[in-house]
Amino acid sequence: MNSITQFPVPLLGFAAFSGTGKTTLLEKLIPMLVNKGLRIALVKHSHHDIEMDKPGKDSYRLRKAGASQVVLAGTHRSVCFHEYEQAHDSQLIEQLSLLNTSSLDLVLVEGYREQPFPKIELHRHILQKPFLHLTDENIIALVCDQTLEANNLPLFNFSALDELVEFIVQHAVNNK
Repeated sequence: MNSITQFPVPLLGFAAFSGTGKTTLLEKLIPMLVNKGLRIALVKHSHHDIEMDKPGKDSYRLRKAGASQVVLAGTHRSVCFHEYEQAHDSQLIEQLSLLNTSSLDLVLVEGYREQPFPKIELHRHILQKPFLHLTDENIIALVCDQTLEANNLPLFNFSALDELVEFIVQHAVNNK
């Protein structure tokens, strides 16, 4: 798999400026989508260094000893740590390659808004930020807290999530 367009599972991003409520919205949407029978994965991009392993634990010690990948397997979940030789802002395609696609119906992506794949834009008027869909042809819908006159995209409200869930389910079904 060399590009996002070749990914075998439908992708759907959530694009917005910081503080718009991407994580909060996803936290509400994911259980609703799971209740519709979708098996969901999420890729969340962070510009910060992340350290989830605990210093002193075996997995941390082995990773710090030089293992470039460490899988920590437990009874309820497993975690795979990937160490990069050099710090870099990871590409979405790198992260997608880590997923077990055979058990997924849809991958939701928070962040990577400059990448070319289908996205839903979140916009809050109070933040006074520009609309992303005006310059991003990959935005397929808009979740907004105001009424828009000239808008060619499906428009959803932050408080009416049932309609948004149906839109997302149709996206997953139509892009299999």
